[in-house]
Order: sequence, then structure tokens, then C-alpha cells
Amino acid sequence: MFVHTERLTVRRFSPADAEQFAAYRSDPVVARFQSWEPPLPLADAQQTVERFAQGDPKAPGWFQYAVDLDGVLIGDLGLNLHENLLQADLGFTLAAQYQGQGYASEAVHGLLQHLFVDRELHRVSAEADARNTASVRLLERVGFTREGLRPSNTWFKGEWTDDVLFGYLRDDYLSRPQPTPAPSA
Repeated sequence: MFVHTERLTVRRFSPADAEQFAAYRSDPVVARFQSWEPPLPLADAQQTVERFAQGDPKAPGWFQYAVDLDGVLIGDLGLNLHENLLQADLGFTLAAQYQGQGYASEAVHGLLQHLFVDRELHRVSAEADARNTASVRLLERVGFTREGLRPSNTWFKGEWTDDVLFGYLRDDYLSRPQPTPAPSA
């Protein structure tokens, strides 16, 4: 499965992605609002990428998509497909040097188009740490609706954090004008 946007390809992971995956997942800036602790040793990255490469994007559970810019892995999108195969939870990670250039929005928008148009999912949900304002803005920019705030809900890396909840319904996606992909650099 490949999703092509103006500048990116959202694709299945391959074993060749391990080194780049380890590099951006080892960056403390990238890991700040994520569930892992850096650094990510290359051997662990190789095992993780091999597991990702063998996953089934149409089976319930988490599937990780690689975000590729001209053959370079720049990030990943995680999708947790519910048992009913009609709902999913979305997450995203982008290497620090590629942040702030519209790549994450472009990748998320491309995957949403695939999920809502090609696969006809009913709903995609996401949540973000309220302090992660870049992720909150990204979700709003691509069309998610802010559905709630859970104050002091998650014990995360030694402190209580607020969770911002988002949702996107297929009907809303199909009725809204879609964002124009970011211009090429």
C-alpha cells in the first residue's frame, strides 16, 4: 500500500529503514511527547522495523506507516485499527529536521484520504498532550474536531499531563474542502 502526496510517499516499512528510524527516534526533541525514551539502539530499531514491515494494515491493532521523502525515511504514522475495522486511532512522529515544513500535515492528510475514501472508515480519533501545541495545531489544520480535554489524565514521564481529544468523521471529511498540500521546498 502506497499513498502518494505532492512530496511524500506513505508506505510500508522496509528493513533498510532501520538506521534512519533509530536516528530520529533517538532524538530527545522527537521523543519528548512520545511513549519511548531515547536513545533507540540500532539493534532494537532493526527488530522494530522488521516487525513493522510484516504488519497487516487491514488487521485490527497498530500498523506503522513509513513517511518517505525522495527515498529518505523522515517519520512514521501509527494507526490503531479497531476490531470493527471502521474506526482507528492515529499517531505521528517526524524527524526534527523535517518539522515545521508541512510534511506531517501532508502525510496525515494523505493517509486520511486513503482511510476515508479508499477504505471507507467511519471515524479516526487522535489525542495529544496539551503541551504539544504543534501536534494540536496539526490535527486542527487537517480537519480534526477538538472533542474534549481530560485534565491531569495521564501519568507521563514523571508528571501528570492533560490530554486533548480529537475526532474526524468520514462524512465530515467528505463534506469539507480538503487542505491544499504544502508547496514544494
